[in-house]
Amino acid sequence: MIFYEDLEIGLTRSFGGYEVTREEVLEFASKYDPQPFHLSDEAAAQTHFGKISASGWHTCSMTMRMMVENMMNEKSAGLGSPGVDQLRWIKPVYPGDTLRCETEIIEKRRSASRPEMGIFKSRIRTFNQKDEMVLEMVSNALMRTRDPEGSD
Repeated sequence: MIFYEDLEIGLTRSFGGYEVTREEVLEFASKYDPQPFHLSDEAAAQTHFGKISASGWHTCSMTMRMMVENMMNEKSAGLGSPGVDQLRWIKPVYPGDTLRCETEIIEKRRSASRPEMGIFKSRIRTFNQKDEMVLEMVSNALMRTRDPEGSD
């Protein structure tokens, strides 16, 4: 099990492999982001996208899926997230792309009010199969401490 004390600033991990399908792009967009360039080849062709692209929110969701799978594989003592400080969609994601993630721990501190948990900040980057960055965010996460009486 990986606990807060095991995290080191600068620690970088690479993981994931998510294949983006046209069906999933259309399903997500029709349900959550029904803009024409996410739903219609003809409408998308008239934009800078050129073809149907995944919603940025869908890209976030696919990134989250890869992060959770990675946390479960590593048996992390994660306790959720209080939010995201920064989020940027760098390049469009298209059906047929294969995504992967890289995370880097950039800050950490123990919770002053909840000694059983620590808070850490990660820079998360998602790349396509051409190693082009498609998403970058800075996220905060909570993690159980091994020793609530310990210090950093």
